[in-house]
Amino acid sequence: MGTFTILLGGELVRTPRLDRQIEGSRVIAADAGIGHARMLGLVPELWVGDFDSVPPNLPEDLAAVPRKIFPAEKDMTDGELAIAEALARGATSLVLAGAFGGKRADHAFLHQALGYRLAEAGTTVLLTSGAQEGVPILPGKAAFDYADGTLFSVLGFSELAGLTVSGAKWPLDRVEVAFGSSLTISNEVKGRLEIALESGRALLLAHPYPLAES
Repeated sequence: MGTFTILLGGELVRTPRLDRQIEGSRVIAADAGIGHARMLGLVPELWVGDFDSVPPNLPEDLAAVPRKIFPAEKDMTDGELAIAEALARGATSLVLAGAFGGKRADHAFLHQALGYRLAEAGTTVLLTSGAQEGVPILPGKAAFDYADGTLFSVLGFSELAGLTVSGAKWPLDRVEVAFGSSLTISNEVKGRLEIALESGRALLLAHPYPLAES
């Protein structure tokens, strides 16, 4: 399996779990995402974007990363361009690191929607900030390795039919969830979390490393 880590410009904290998820992967940075490389101890094989958000004072090894430069006025975000480069290089699994938060809420939402589209096309996708993770939920059944007490939500991108959640404080059995409903927000893992879906589009958003309250 060809796993690529895409360094995006959102929030990112380094955790042991994130280190395991990206270990041995190939790395492509999207514009400002290069700023995460030093924290993670990574040197990307490619740096993609319009380079309007380059972090200052990059170390020599990161400043020397090969670049693929695009005009500022383009019809794809830097993140989507980086993902396209990874797919062209044989990626079958993607870790979108820095997919949440940051200065652009529109980009964070796009990453979630794009992650789902990629999953529908057969690519394994994990969106992460290190502290929280997103996994597209496709029709079928999936299991997850989160510890007891981990907070999670199932975010519906559409009406959901036949949603079953087991291994949770509040289990569900083949429920219908209206689009925009808060029914599936703020659950907790209790045992082995498994989610089954008959139809619809959803994203599992889990918090394996909750940040301290500010």
